Amino acid sequence: MITRRRALAAWAALVAVAFAVGGLLHARGVLRIDHLPPLHALARLPTLALLPAAAFAVVAVPALPRLTAHLPMRAALAAAFGASLAWTVLLAVSGEGLAWPFTHPQEYLAGLGAVGDDPLGWLAGFTRDLPAYPTHVRGHPPLPVLVLWALAAAGLPGPFWAAVLVVVTGCSATVAIGLAVWRVAGEEAARRALPYLALCPAAVWIATTMDAFFAGVGAWGTALLVLGARSRTGRVTLGLGAGLALGALPYLSYGLVPYLVVPLVAAVTAEVPRTTVAACLGGMAGVSALFAAGGFWWPAGVLATHAEWAADPGAARPYLYFLVADLAVLALVTGPAAAAGLAAPGRAGERILPVAALAAVLALDVSGVTRGEVERIWLPYALWIVAAAGRTGAGRAGDRRLLAVQAVAGLLLQGFVRSPW
Repeated sequence: MITRRRALAAWAALVAVAFAVGGLLHARGVLRIDHLPPLHALARLPTLALLPAAAFAVVAVPALPRLTAHLPMRAALAAAFGASLAWTVLLAVSGEGLAWPFTHPQEYLAGLGAVGDDPLGWLAGFTRDLPAYPTHVRGHPPLPVLVLWALAAAGLPGPFWAAVLVVVTGCSATVAIGLAVWRVAGEEAARRALPYLALCPAAVWIATTMDAFFAGVGAWGTALLVLGARSRTGRVTLGLGAGLALGALPYLSYGLVPYLVVPLVAAVTAEVPRTTVAACLGGMAGVSALFAAGGFWWPAGVLATHAEWAADPGAARPYLYFLVADLAVLALVTGPAAAAGLAAPGRAGERILPVAALAAVLALDVSGVTRGEVERIWLPYALWIVAAAGRTGAGRAGDRRLLAVQAVAGLLLQGFVRSPW
């Protein structure tokens, strides 16, 4: 059996080797577009602006485990969500600001001009016109842009409101994953996972990338599905809601197809009734039917995006290095406590959802289409893996130190890494 100490040593060794080899490859000109490999980022020095986030961590590390352990479950979930939101925002404002990443000319908002007042016309021509769009639009299906278009149409345009949507949805994944763990592994397991979900290093990117929105949608889709296992009156409604959320995932990011293994494993483990599963499948089919009716054929989108990816400098990144380096980035995003939690003894039910998410990540990693820039791509998967940290038990003093290490990891990443998202 892998001990906690060995798991933490393996975590540190993986990260150290990835940075050492990445630095050597960058110095030799092999990695020209990555200046701080394995991260797609630049190095910087921390400033005093990081102090509010550090002060919050000092208070939250001892207080949050007590709150999530003793409050009524709904209040515990609310406390974890509030802490996640505060932690994420404080980290973001210590750098370039909450909305800055969404002002980048290659981001999704830059593609709204092409949509204009005709989203259906834009959708029908999306695949045909793909080469003319900003980088992030070219690399994804059309739904992220349509979400931001709908936000602007509702009277909330611009980078600030896009950031609010992404941060709130991304942080709400803490609640959704807590609910799913509660139904699959029990209330105690969920309570122990909540502090780690709230203070995870992934918060550094939750405030800066649309992938945090994807994480929230996927987490709520899974949560609604397993909640249907305990509901007698809302089985169809919950299943349909789960289906709409999960069915949207392939239209938010092509890389989220393997994510569907998480709700599948959750449904089997929680023994979700057939009526809920049928409603979920119906909702998923309905999403695909709507996009097809609008003129977007998903397989054609995959082929067009792959062609754009193959012509991008990122496709020239060395496969073998990033096969390992991408896992090192996953280690950074999830933090050392996740590694310790995966190795910790205990009931298999507490480990099954994080392991399902890890298996999905490994499938994407081996495929080779995720070479670098995965600190954002891994977000939807990483939050489920972070839930494994709860297996260490945040209520004990030794394990509370692991929670402190998680917070320190987030502070170090925010302080020393300048991400383009």
